[in-house]
Amino acid sequence: MSGGEEPTTAWGASLTTEALSPRLRSRVVALASQGLGRVPLVHVPAALRKSVSFAPSKRAKLVGGQIAASLDGDDEFREHLAMQVRAMVPSLAGLLDAGSPPDVPESLAEMGALAFIVRTDGWESVVKEAIDDEVQRHTASGGDLQDTVDRLEAALVAARSEAKAVRDKLRAQVEELKSDNATLRRTLGQTRSELRQVQEAAASADSVIADLRREGEIAQRAAAAEARRLRARVKRLESQTTSARRAVRDDRDAETMRLRLLLDTVMDSAAGLRRELALPPSDMLPADSVRAVEPGVDPGVAGVGRSLLGDDPMLLRRLLELPRAHLIIDGYNVSKSAWPTAPLEEQRNRLASKVAALVAGKRIETTIVFDGAELKHPPVISPPRGVRVLFSPPGVIADDTIRQLVFVEPEGRPLVVVSTDREVAESVTKMGARSVSSQALVAAMGV
Repeated sequence: MSGGEEPTTAWGASLTTEALSPRLRSRVVALASQGLGRVPLVHVPAALRKSVSFAPSKRAKLVGGQIAASLDGDDEFREHLAMQVRAMVPSLAGLLDAGSPPDVPESLAEMGALAFIVRTDGWESVVKEAIDDEVQRHTASGGDLQDTVDRLEAALVAARSEAKAVRDKLRAQVEELKSDNATLRRTLGQTRSELRQVQEAAASADSVIADLRREGEIAQRAAAAEARRLRARVKRLESQTTSARRAVRDDRDAETMRLRLLLDTVMDSAAGLRRELALPPSDMLPADSVRAVEPGVDPGVAGVGRSLLGDDPMLLRRLLELPRAHLIIDGYNVSKSAWPTAPLEEQRNRLASKVAALVAGKRIETTIVFDGAELKHPPVISPPRGVRVLFSPPGVIADDTIRQLVFVEPEGRPLVVVSTDREVAESVTKMGARSVSSQALVAAMGV
C-alpha cells in the first residue's frame, strides 16, 4: 500500500457503498452482517432489528441493501458497528491502524472493507487502493475471461442445438398426443352419448318398475287385508264352534258325572244303612214284654261328630268314613298353619304328601286348592296318587274356587271343607257342606 499518496477531500466525502466495486461492496456488507449480531439492540436501526436473530449469511442476503444504506446514512450506527468489527478481526485492524499492508495480497479487499467501516485516518486511500487492485486483477484476467467466454458461447450453441432437437421431438410428441387426445375426446363423446341413452332407458325402466312395484304392493296389501279378514272370520267361527261343542260336551259330562256320583253315593249310603240297620235274630223273652224304663243313651255318640269341636281331628276322621265323601282343602290356609316358616313350594309338597298318606286306601276324593290369583303361570308340582292339586285361575282367589267346587257337587253328597276362613266356612255350610278347621287336619296328619 503506498502511504505517501493522499486522497482528495472531495473524493473521500462522496465515497459511499454505491461507489464501491461490486466485490468490495459485497465484502463490506458481509463484514457488517457479521458484526451486526454483536451490536446492542438499542443501537441497531429499527429497520434492521428483526434481522439481528438471523444468521450472518442470511442477514447479508435478505437485508444487505438496508445494511449498506445504514452505513451510508447513520454515522452513529456505523461507529457502534465499527467497534464490533474491530473486535472480530483484531489483527487486520492492528495493521490498518499501523498503516501497514496486509500479509496476504488477497486480503487487500478485506482491508478495504474494514477501512470503509472503521474509517481511521487515511481510510479513503486504503479503500481506493483496494478498488485499484481489483481493477488490475480484472484487467489481468481479461484474456482468461475471453477464453472462458468463447468456451461458454460454444457450449451455449451446442446446448441450443440440443434444446432445439429436444423441442422438435417434444413438439412431435405433443402433436401425437393431441391427435390421440382428439380421438379420445371423440370416443368419450360417443361413450357419454351412449351412456346418456342407457341412463335414460334405465330411468324409464326404473319408473315402470316403480309403478309396477307400487301397484303390486297395493294389490298385496289388499290381498293381505282380505286374507286377514277371512282368517279372522274363520278363527271366530272355529272358536264359536269349539266353544259350542265344549259347552255341550261339558254340560253333558257334568250332568253325567253328577248323576253317576249321586247314584254311587245313594248306593253306598243304602249299603251302609243296610249294614248299620241290619236287625239281629229275634231273641225276645217274655220279660221283654214288660213295660219298663230303660237307661238313657249317652248323647255324646249320637250322630256323626255332632258333639265334637271343629278343630278336633276325631271329627275329621269320622267325616272321612262317610261313603263317597269329597275332602276339599284350602291349601295355603292349612300349610301356613302347619309350616309357617317354610317356602311356599316346600309347603305345597309337604301338604300334598301328608294328605295322600291320610286318605290312602279310603276311596276318598281329595282336592287341594292353592291361591293362584296373582300368578301368570302355575308352579310345577307332581301331586301324589289319589290327590288332586288345583290353582285358582288368574284374578280368582282360592276361596271362590272352593265355593265353585262345592256348588258343582250334587245335593246329598258328603262334602268336607277344611279351612279356618270364617267366610268360607259359613258360605260352604249354607251350600250343604261340612266345615272343619285347619287345626283338625294338621293334628290328623300328625304335624
